[in-house]
Amino acid sequence: MTPTALRARFARSLSELYGSEVPAYTTLVEVSEQVNADVMASRDDAERLGSIERVTAERHGAIRLGTAEEMAQVARIFGACGMYPVGFYDLREASPPIPVVSTAFRPLDRAELAANPFRVFTSLLVVDDRRFFDDDLEAELRTFLAERTLFPDELLQLADRAEAEAGLSPADADRFIELATAAFELSPEPVDRAWYARLEAVSSVAADIGGVASTHINHLTPRVLDIDALYARMTDRGIEMIDRIQGPPRTDKPDVLLRQTSFRALAEPRTFRDADGSLSTGELRVRFGEVEARGVALTPKGRELYDSQGIDAFPATDEELDARDLAYFVRDPSGALAPIVYEDFLPKSAAGIFASNLTSDGNVDATREGAARDAGWLQAVLGRELHDPYALYDAERAAGAVG
Repeated sequence: MTPTALRARFARSLSELYGSEVPAYTTLVEVSEQVNADVMASRDDAERLGSIERVTAERHGAIRLGTAEEMAQVARIFGACGMYPVGFYDLREASPPIPVVSTAFRPLDRAELAANPFRVFTSLLVVDDRRFFDDDLEAELRTFLAERTLFPDELLQLADRAEAEAGLSPADADRFIELATAAFELSPEPVDRAWYARLEAVSSVAADIGGVASTHINHLTPRVLDIDALYARMTDRGIEMIDRIQGPPRTDKPDVLLRQTSFRALAEPRTFRDADGSLSTGELRVRFGEVEARGVALTPKGRELYDSQGIDAFPATDEELDARDLAYFVRDPSGALAPIVYEDFLPKSAAGIFASNLTSDGNVDATREGAARDAGWLQAVLGRELHDPYALYDAERAAGAVG
């Protein structure tokens, strides 16, 4: 079973798991598919940013990790599925700041993305950032995180074999999918109430990462062709959505980059361990259902224009975007422009989604010095190349015509 097939199976398996844990996610997928069917029936250009088969299968997940070792291990698991780290995102620079740096694991080339474009936005807690964690809390966090094992040795060994041998036997593939899915299942283990509350006072995201002895899917995201219609339909079904759609506003111009929204994090029952050792039931709100709509990838010049002046500064046609080198296109066999889909993420939008579902405002001491983190640091942690998204888009454009 090839890495491509493993990736498709892994995405389906995680989707089934998350749907069983968060039933509103299943509703989100159903509404997404209904909206997509309506767009396909009403618009001739519905597949200009990917076939309906690709869009229907498309998911992006999000997970949160606590240590560099965990990040390196998850890179091996995703590597077995033909997913590689792309981009560096520092959500500490967002508003409000969130104490993580992130990358996205995804396929790299056009054929693999078309076969199955599963992505996982993966965040790593910056435990030594003094704006969030003092010396004592950092030390306690490191001790707590060092005592947990997220990914069993058998899973990591299978991942290494899959990557080295470009696949697994059917039996090993079954076992890999079983173990990999289980690693992201919500744990029934009791949560230390006092420890979780200490971290939540700093950041809800820090508590979600370092307050429990496991990790889990934080959200799983289908792709929709009309996110405004989906937002309205979910609201009509009585599902509480966050207050707005993140990313570029809706316009009549070509869609660019990424638009995202989600339903509100749901109260999920969890077992807590109290100070006297007794167990009690409570709730945590850390998981939500996100949905996305993707547009054409912008060049560095286009991204600078977007960040400085907004979507209003953009021209109204693909031809003008291409002529001004603002977005990435290739030619199809007829010579017409075909947009290259934006396959990555926007730090501001990611932070906006996180923040809109937080249960605590957190506590940041902006007078303290932050810990240095950059793409080079993360690449060293991963032990493998951290790909530059612009280099990937440049290579795809240089490869020429599609179809």
